[in-house]
Amino acid sequence: MPDPAPTTRASFVIGDEATARRVTDLLGECFDEAEMAIAAFERPDKSWEIALHFGELPNLDGIRDLVAQAAGDDAAKAMSVETIAAKDWVAASLEGLVPVPAGRFIVHGSHDRDRIPPNKLGIEIEAALAFGTGHHGTTRGCLTLLDLVLRAGPPNRVLDLGTGTGVLAIAAAKALRQPVLATDIDRQSVAVAKENARLNGVGTLVEAVHATGFSAPVFDAWGPFDLVLANILANPLRALAQPMSEHLAPSALVILSGLLQPQAQSVIAAYRARGCVLLRQIVIEGWSSLLLAKTF
Repeated sequence: MPDPAPTTRASFVIGDEATARRVTDLLGECFDEAEMAIAAFERPDKSWEIALHFGELPNLDGIRDLVAQAAGDDAAKAMSVETIAAKDWVAASLEGLVPVPAGRFIVHGSHDRDRIPPNKLGIEIEAALAFGTGHHGTTRGCLTLLDLVLRAGPPNRVLDLGTGTGVLAIAAAKALRQPVLATDIDRQSVAVAKENARLNGVGTLVEAVHATGFSAPVFDAWGPFDLVLANILANPLRALAQPMSEHLAPSALVILSGLLQPQAQSVIAAYRARGCVLLRQIVIEGWSSLLLAKTF
């Protein structure tokens, strides 16, 4: 069997973690995940390296222009480009990522499996599936709020709506040791969530289902929910306010994210109109995560 085609790796170094995360967010929004993967990791000198991996040779002048817009002219001029074997690029892009703590949870790669403290709950994501995990401010915000909620008392029926890689469902299942429903409109994401749940030892606890909105019968079968986690985007969150409120148990809690800070108020207003009041808002790197409670 022939070896896979080589891939292109472009990398550059910038000064601090906050800038690195901002730059990865900006660049990540410019490409489909099938075209490019991006990773940021800390170097021994405390600077941060950004690595972009392309399945096909990109327009390098265009990439330099994007890097200049996101990270400045110096980073664009210093960007290096190399060709590496396709079988190596995923591991190479993520092997330097440090574990990300959020409350009692730590999102990590397989290379850090043995470094998770015994008093923490590790969530391991396969390298090939690790984009869009706890390294993003929205997921970290959701995990932090989830930890806060679980310390106050265990909810009985939990939904992770728009589960993606399954990180939030896995976190809830690990902490509660009880079944969690995870849904997504993308069938590939459902398969990824199932595999990640199995990898993390909660494959029998996380029921990952392909579903759009709240229209599938599974929501009536599982609900009403005591806790809903939804880390998606502002527009769908606003659109889901009414159907979600209809599937909430009395005094249910809702954790929402995927919101740039200026978008948060319109989402808060949409849920307030459906009887959900804001209890707490946290902002990580410009991304808002909300904790709301149903009052009627």
